[in-house]
Amino acid sequence: MEYKDYYEILGVKRDATEAEIKSAYRKLARKYHPDVNKTKEAESKFKDINEAYEVLGDKQKRSRYDSLGSNWQGGQSWTPPPGFEQYGFGGTQGGNYQSFSFNGEDLGGFSDFFSSLFGDMMGGGARTQRMNFGGFDFADAGAQQRTTSRRKTQQPKPENLDITMNLNITIKDIFAQKPITVKFNNIERCTKCSGNGGYCSECGGTGFKSEPKSIKVKLPPNITEGQKVRIKGEGKSDSYGRKGDLYLVINIKDKEYEVNGSDLTKEIEITPPEAVLGCKKDIETLHGKIGIKIPPQTSSGQALRLKGLGLPKKEGGYGNLNAKIKIIIPKNLSDKQIELYKKISEL
Repeated sequence: MEYKDYYEILGVKRDATEAEIKSAYRKLARKYHPDVNKTKEAESKFKDINEAYEVLGDKQKRSRYDSLGSNWQGGQSWTPPPGFEQYGFGGTQGGNYQSFSFNGEDLGGFSDFFSSLFGDMMGGGARTQRMNFGGFDFADAGAQQRTTSRRKTQQPKPENLDITMNLNITIKDIFAQKPITVKFNNIERCTKCSGNGGYCSECGGTGFKSEPKSIKVKLPPNITEGQKVRIKGEGKSDSYGRKGDLYLVINIKDKEYEVNGSDLTKEIEITPPEAVLGCKKDIETLHGKIGIKIPPQTSSGQALRLKGLGLPKKEGGYGNLNAKIKIIIPKNLSDKQIELYKKISEL
């Protein structure tokens, strides 16, 4: 399922006050209320806004949500931490299914992400508080929205113990072939309160404890963007001692190189005189420093192919490095230099 960034949805910072959160909610609710906004995406955004306020407008839910950490991004692949999966709607929670209802129209239920975190908090009868803004009547979800409740029979799903997370790496990480330290938060149910939360001093009332964890991972030499690397036994664990796996989705972020398979591209900066007359340049590569000769009358954007100076290939050997020329104008030119450029332009 996708991680929902409720702070981003309401457009507030993670340290926003209750008043700031409520103010942001009211502005967005006015803007996207189905009676006011007839665009296709309004209904979906209105649901997201109310769901976000249901969480951030409630101290206990906000505390549990914040325990997941701040390293997540909206839309990122996410799986419930150990213990959260028991809090979803249905099962031992009596099968209550919560949904939004406005002006008698059912807008559907909470997201799967919300259900996996707060299913245990959403049981009980239906209750709706009404607030009027400029003549438009809609529910204030943050004031403990309990709209239409209906029974829905659900079959228990098998527990998923795997964890999927993004791993940002550089080209040098791939080439070095040294173990990379991967850090993440290992979230477990609190043993002191058995995950019930409340006034527990151990978990601060969230029902879960978040502890930092780090492991060493050695990546394959021909790893590519978007590839998944499986780390066996580093996922979540259940009450029977079974462990899932950790899946790392490779995300190559590098300011120096562009990658295309085993081939690399790197920008080489030269001045206009060097471009016209040609020059020699010492450049850094993954394989060490080398000297290259740039021919006269080289244009910006041209590339010099340097064989065997790229990344390892699957079949053995290395790809190529493309030295892409970028002509730059030096800063702080002297008056004499500017006069010379004027004479050149007159020719």
